[in-house]
Amino acid sequence: MATPNYSTLVASVRKTFNSGKTKSVEWRRKQIQNVIQLIEDKKDEICQVVKKDMRKSEFEAILNEVTLTKNEGYYALNNLDSWVKPEKVKKDLLNMSNDCFIKREPYGVVLIVSPWNYPVQLALAPLIGALAAGNCVIIKPSEMTEATAEFLERTIPQYLDQDCIKVVTGGVPEISSLLKERFDYIFYTGNTMVGKIMMKAAAENLTPVTLELGGKSPVYIDSNCDFDVAAKRILWGKFVNAGQSCIAPDYILCTEEVQARFLDSMKRAIQQFFEEKNPKQSDYYCRIVNIRHFHRLKKMLNGAQIALGGATDEQDLFIEPTVLVDVKPGDAVMQEEIFGPILPIITVNGVEEALEMINEGEKPLALYVFSHDKKLAKRILDCTSSGSACINDVMVQFGLNTLPFGGVGHSGMGGYHGKHSFETFSHRRSCLMKALNMESVNGLRYPPYTERKKNFINWVIGGKGKKSSGPPFIPFLILGVLLAVVFKFGLHTQVMTCFEK
Repeated sequence: MATPNYSTLVASVRKTFNSGKTKSVEWRRKQIQNVIQLIEDKKDEICQVVKKDMRKSEFEAILNEVTLTKNEGYYALNNLDSWVKPEKVKKDLLNMSNDCFIKREPYGVVLIVSPWNYPVQLALAPLIGALAAGNCVIIKPSEMTEATAEFLERTIPQYLDQDCIKVVTGGVPEISSLLKERFDYIFYTGNTMVGKIMMKAAAENLTPVTLELGGKSPVYIDSNCDFDVAAKRILWGKFVNAGQSCIAPDYILCTEEVQARFLDSMKRAIQQFFEEKNPKQSDYYCRIVNIRHFHRLKKMLNGAQIALGGATDEQDLFIEPTVLVDVKPGDAVMQEEIFGPILPIITVNGVEEALEMINEGEKPLALYVFSHDKKLAKRILDCTSSGSACINDVMVQFGLNTLPFGGVGHSGMGGYHGKHSFETFSHRRSCLMKALNMESVNGLRYPPYTERKKNFINWVIGGKGKKSSGPPFIPFLILGVLLAVVFKFGLHTQVMTCFEK
């Protein structure tokens, strides 16, 4: 089957955008409401398709695919009016009578390429931000979650403006063809390797991008810690969605003493999670997305020292929640983001060695610290860099709409959620509006350049690097009042004539 030519599709969407249809707040609000309605109406079907694709439990589907996405929509609706208002900026004396502001405008035609691990949420949550900003959108869901991709392709046109929002399905040939088209913004969630391809394609047209990637997110466990609580929180983050989360804890750093105690806590936590049953029989435990990823993960177990778990079933795409010990930085499991239910522990002498290890690698998408010692936690934050950080919990920073979610370095660029999504998909347009009068003042910039003009301009705008001994606004307030009086009573011509002499 021939790969479609997407030039006509993109051109039609761009024509719609150029008509101005998407710029009204009413249109934006209606589309976001319709996204929420889609999720409400189809929540049972959402649970069904993600179960078909990944054996995701109903609880995880409702929480991660339905509720978080709806919350993103409601947050945008509740704040949209304030987001779209022009942002007033501080003015200097020369611009006191001018209207100076930042106007947020949509970029135009946005491409959203979403991943397979949270296939509904990571398609619709960025869509909400793009719609809030007034863009037209083309969505490319992952072909690896086929049932969900078909669901999005079928239902989105039923609820959203078909002239402005399109869904394109397919695999590598389709996305490769799509990337040849010119977009005004590209938003990609996925791995670093494909992220580089996206950025290279965007560079051809100088298209701005947001890349939500991943990396090896470390967890440092301090001896001053509640191990039972830490174990439950870390293992929840590691084993939800079978570890297929970009901000899941990737590996643990701790001392040998902490490791010995923490293994007992993890064993108890796993028993509690699965009610002392085999996780394979549990309705709560997800499966690996496909056979390729299964083999990739199973290869990481070759020769590894398994402390907990380790069972696999290729036919069922099942990998048991697994903890590895005696792991070295050069081991296979440490060479790439795991993205599965395997948790390695690397022992270190203390926080100094842990910091050294973290900083020797690429900057992670998330960093986690478990300790009662706030000074220690702050020190780790000060001495490292990551897309996000969370102390004494994992992954929950993702759910707070007021925090931007994104990476740094190899873990990505840009951020979204809440207002940060609106900002991501908006161009900040600088605007200055002035009247066609007051030429006696504006004329200071025109030739001929006299000494008096120069002295006056220096007096008005110069000396800003000097530290004032008193409140700096007082002299400018007085000067502003005097100038207002001068112009109100038509004395500006006489005043400026004095400076010309």
